[in-house]
Amino acid sequence: MDRKTLQTSLVVGISVILLFAWNWAVPKLFPPEPAPEPVTWSTNAAPQANAILSATNAVPPNLTAATTNRPAVLLHSDAPEQLITVGTASAIYTFTSHGGGLKQVALKRYTETVGRQKKAATNTLVTLNEHAFTPIMAVRGDTTLTGDDVYKLTQVSPTLVRAEKTLGSGLSLVKEFQVGSNYAVNATVRLENHGKEALALPAQSWVVGTATPISPHDDERLMGVYWYDGVSKTHIDSAWFENKSMGCMGSNPRSEYAAGNKNVDWVAVHNQFFTVIVAAGTNQLAEQVRSLRLELAAPSQRQLEADPRMARQPHGFETSLTYPAVTLAPNQTLERRFMVYAGPKEYKTLSQFPDRLDLVMEFDGFFGFFAKLLLLSMNGLYNFVPDFKYLSGYATTIVLITVIIKAVFWPLTQASTRSMKRMQELQPQMKSIQERLKEDPAKMNRELMEFMKKNKVSPLGGCWPMLLQIPVFFGFFQMIRSAIELRGAQFLWAADLSQSDTVWIIPGLDWPLNPLPLMMGVTMLWQAQLTPPSPGMDPMQQKMMKYMPLMFMVFLYNFSAALTLYWTVQNLLTIAQMKLTKTRPGSAAGTAGRAPMVIIPPKKRR
Repeated sequence: MDRKTLQTSLVVGISVILLFAWNWAVPKLFPPEPAPEPVTWSTNAAPQANAILSATNAVPPNLTAATTNRPAVLLHSDAPEQLITVGTASAIYTFTSHGGGLKQVALKRYTETVGRQKKAATNTLVTLNEHAFTPIMAVRGDTTLTGDDVYKLTQVSPTLVRAEKTLGSGLSLVKEFQVGSNYAVNATVRLENHGKEALALPAQSWVVGTATPISPHDDERLMGVYWYDGVSKTHIDSAWFENKSMGCMGSNPRSEYAAGNKNVDWVAVHNQFFTVIVAAGTNQLAEQVRSLRLELAAPSQRQLEADPRMARQPHGFETSLTYPAVTLAPNQTLERRFMVYAGPKEYKTLSQFPDRLDLVMEFDGFFGFFAKLLLLSMNGLYNFVPDFKYLSGYATTIVLITVIIKAVFWPLTQASTRSMKRMQELQPQMKSIQERLKEDPAKMNRELMEFMKKNKVSPLGGCWPMLLQIPVFFGFFQMIRSAIELRGAQFLWAADLSQSDTVWIIPGLDWPLNPLPLMMGVTMLWQAQLTPPSPGMDPMQQKMMKYMPLMFMVFLYNFSAALTLYWTVQNLLTIAQMKLTKTRPGSAAGTAGRAPMVIIPPKKRR
């Protein structure tokens, strides 16, 4: 091994070690601030702020100072909470008298924990808005609008619930919730002036819900808020609230987001796989969307010691639709209609609703087209693939889709491999031209192009297959992040394809052992060793390119197992194709059927 190769290997090796150590070192060097009063995270117990508050403007004690400017939900300490539950084939809706709204929605088809965590959990149903402080469709404003925020609940029919209250001013607030199919609830709210004087009502904010993690193991980076103005959508997540420069440098965190100019069509709060969307009725667009970052109940020290990968300080984004102040004449009624969707981010369901609710899937844009196509293909193939004990139908489907994609690009990749081998064989002649005409670059380039044209090779021949597969790869990446179908799907040791395939946490280091990314890195290194070097590339650059797969392995180490499974199978198929192309008679590596080399003699000088 020469000196340059040794130096390159050392630099690459040290870089990989540093990248792996980064996730471990940051929490040790910059530990998070402990919660002031840690409480146990329980799926059956509401957070502290859901307790009945006194009828003052006091802020719930577990809210941070950054969020104390929000109006509090005012509840009488002596008013018992009335609950009404409505069940459908897909969900259980719980309405509360405290705030007169939809307290939570339990989804019958989905459990809170999947994969390995499922064995140790109580198998609780996924419950949206469970850890929130405020029910969906609660109204926010001063006391002239909310009063004590305690409503009378009535179940008018098996699927219709009414919440109503009357204030001393003569203002009545009436909310009706009609539970429908496809996780939808039609909500109608009425502000009625039964007094003899006109009522000047302040601005109102109707709560959409709170984006919260489903379980303590959820990736909070995939949680956020969408809103749509009829033309385009906007997305706000943790990064916006943290307001970090260049991804890691500290800055002034933001506590509140506000946007819109009487053009808010719908708003969605979401985590990775579930969402609550509130769409305004026709010609009733909201003036603004507002979102607050709230600290939720933290896990206990005992829980953190038992599972160090739990979120130490979970947070949520409470979001609302804001409408301007209005004056109601005597006996005048102001009515607003909303459609509430509380369910999975499932494309086939969301695409049935108007106003582009399916945009929460992130299937818009150039790569979104490929993501949508791949998702539809995966679901179509799944109907013909059985499930096995340690191999789900979706895992098999990912392998099949990878094989199909490879088959589609097979002729192009094969032609590219032959072209690269042919270019490698022509290197001595091309270097001779470069040396002979190094004083005249323009003439050198013309003769090189003529030489390659005569020998029927192209310098871009090895790049086209890679360029054409980039949209497919990013489409696959986009689809996997949103496809709820992969949640809990198993592939051998990978118990959940939507998460990394961790089989062991290295004690003391808190490092996860993920086999699939390691296998992906090995296959990428193998493929790099088999790939002919690009013509004219510097030897040092060639060595760096052979070690580049290690960087990809580090970057994708904690990504979903579905993505690394796809890439590993793709690498194995590419290696097999390269082997076949290399040994097949008539290939560039062989001699039979190969076109003779055409050498262009140098032109004589006059």
